[in-house]
Amino acid sequence: MKNIFKILLLLVIPFIGFSQNKPNVIVILADDIGTGDISHYRKMHSDNIIVETPTIDKLAKEGTIFTDAHSPAALCAPTRYAIMTGNHCYRSYAPSGVWGCFERSPIEPNQLTLGKLMKQAGYKTSFFGKWGYGMDFKRKSTNKLYRNPRVEHETDVDITKVIDRGPVQNGFDYSYMYPAGIQAEPYAAYENGVMDPIKEDSEIMLITQKYADKLGFKLDKKEGLGDSNWNPFNAGTLLINKAVNFIEESSKTKEPFFMYYCSQAVHKPHTPSKKLNGTKIAGTTPSSHLDMVKELDVQLEMMVKTLKKEGVYNNTLIIFTSDNGGLLIKKTMQAKHKSSDIYRGGKNQMYEGGTRVPFIAWWPGKVKANTVSEEPIIGIDIMATLASLTNQKIEGNNAMDSSNLLPILLGEKKIQPHPFLITQSGTGKQGMITEDGWKLIIQFDKKDKTFKKRTPFALFNLNDNISENESKNLINNPKYQTKVKELFEKYNKTRDSKVKTGKS
Repeated sequence: MKNIFKILLLLVIPFIGFSQNKPNVIVILADDIGTGDISHYRKMHSDNIIVETPTIDKLAKEGTIFTDAHSPAALCAPTRYAIMTGNHCYRSYAPSGVWGCFERSPIEPNQLTLGKLMKQAGYKTSFFGKWGYGMDFKRKSTNKLYRNPRVEHETDVDITKVIDRGPVQNGFDYSYMYPAGIQAEPYAAYENGVMDPIKEDSEIMLITQKYADKLGFKLDKKEGLGDSNWNPFNAGTLLINKAVNFIEESSKTKEPFFMYYCSQAVHKPHTPSKKLNGTKIAGTTPSSHLDMVKELDVQLEMMVKTLKKEGVYNNTLIIFTSDNGGLLIKKTMQAKHKSSDIYRGGKNQMYEGGTRVPFIAWWPGKVKANTVSEEPIIGIDIMATLASLTNQKIEGNNAMDSSNLLPILLGEKKIQPHPFLITQSGTGKQGMITEDGWKLIIQFDKKDKTFKKRTPFALFNLNDNISENESKNLINNPKYQTKVKELFEKYNKTRDSKVKTGKS
């Protein structure tokens, strides 16, 4: 009998140990942060540092950073779909993105998401911050599904509850979110899909520019319904405090936790906190935009401090990246800060500054410290990396473009996650393919909703023209027409055949 007990114990112990030793995982998606906004990246090319990001820099020094990392798109909405699902933007019904929270979500009900993936692996899953694409609300007058995203001053929508296609339905056990960030309606916070009153006397009202003027900020998008106590200057404090509480509560259980934290920083309106974690924020840098960069770093400081306090610091994997390249804000540029670092352009644009983003992975004792990878990667790769981390196989048509970065992060072997990268711009409707440093920019016909009318627009050799100097645009050079044709055909074949591009 004793021998049988010993055998059973030996069989059970490995599984107990695996369950308890799974790393906690925090994925941080910053909003509108370029490589030049992170001082660790900027110091690679300049000694002129306007704003320091000490917490993010520490993660970079103690982990692995990628210098050729890209967002799937140069705009937030299509990127957020792609990162959440592991699919290129063009695989959804809205390749250019969904731009209102009252529109139909591009995530299909049976589609794998980061939340579902980690929940399958036994994680307590959570989502914080900007959701950033459509979901379902009811219409007040008929109690039916509301779909009328372009109406200003719309009051016939019940914003008190998300009825479908939000974080709860996409695998997140807990969520505290702003449906469209701080920049668009509904101007309210939601806990587990239900509007969470900011104060006890909160009511639903129209948030207008006149209302915003009283608080001292300019609405970035149209006027619409929201919480009568809506104040974007307090949004960051509210969000990070909820995230810290989640870490504290989750760390007390044996169940590992997964957090997808989509910060409100640094999207417009630039409304920094007065003080956060004892650090003064507003008015401490040359622009309110850069105040928000500072606030983002302090948010991460609070996370790291909590991980240490709760004793889970060494057993947590943090991945930090951004939804698109940096902002080209006049006051910021006048201060000699370069959000796009050495790259041309910024958010919404087809150039490297539109999609080049910081990408940092940190896990003490596991992710190889002080390491720089020059492999071209894309934010989509987070899905396959976490699947590998949790010993899961991605099946069917899920995460078709996500490649596993874990061998690079653990220093096991050098791999090429992608033979070539496909990305896209924003409202200009351009697609980009980059292979071995050769980048072809393709212009879509803006009137063609099928995205099939395409024309090669620019060719740059990033190996000797990383700044995409227009004088070295080789698109009309007879010597490089074979290269143009080769890349154009590869892009068309990949996109039109919808072939899988990731390596799981």
